[in-house]
Amino acid sequence: MAEKTAKKTAPTHARLRTAYNDKFITELEKELDLQNVNQVPKLEKIVVNVGLGRAKDDKKVLETAANTVRKITGQEPIDTYARNSIAGFKLREGNKIGLKVTLRGDKMYEFMDRVINIVLPRLRDFHGVPVKAFDRQGNYSLGFVDQSVFPELSFDETTTVHGLQVVFVVKSEEAAHSRALLTKFGMPFEKENK
Repeated sequence: MAEKTAKKTAPTHARLRTAYNDKFITELEKELDLQNVNQVPKLEKIVVNVGLGRAKDDKKVLETAANTVRKITGQEPIDTYARNSIAGFKLREGNKIGLKVTLRGDKMYEFMDRVINIVLPRLRDFHGVPVKAFDRQGNYSLGFVDQSVFPELSFDETTTVHGLQVVFVVKSEEAAHSRALLTKFGMPFEKENK
């Protein structure tokens, strides 16, 4: 009888997380002329949000949106509710108005890798993501008109069309630092016309 030896394997991390820890931190510290390693911009979380808008009362759209978010992120979405009543939109406080998922850790880096390398190249007439989508804190928002660009979804799951928004929450001192970080990750920003 041969003895079976169990090999202990080191935990594997997402490709982009490993690249960030091994290469990008030191490169960004030099390129951005930062004094301290703690000033280097860091991706904190990714929030995937689906606003249901007019279809908030349609159960089929709600189920399709929940299925989409579940399949593309690998996590169960939570419901979002209206905080205020707005008569013009026929909206009451407490109505369900959307779904969201917050990704952190390896799931966040793996989702970002799929968006940058698989989803964005599948967009029709794609010339890069807009540069002006940063907010003052350095977070980056990316919107998709329909969910059919995600390869995890079958044709039947994309018959009821809805959009979604992906927000990359970056801890940084300014938007330029966040852009430098996302560029390192491979985010294809559109060329600026000079």
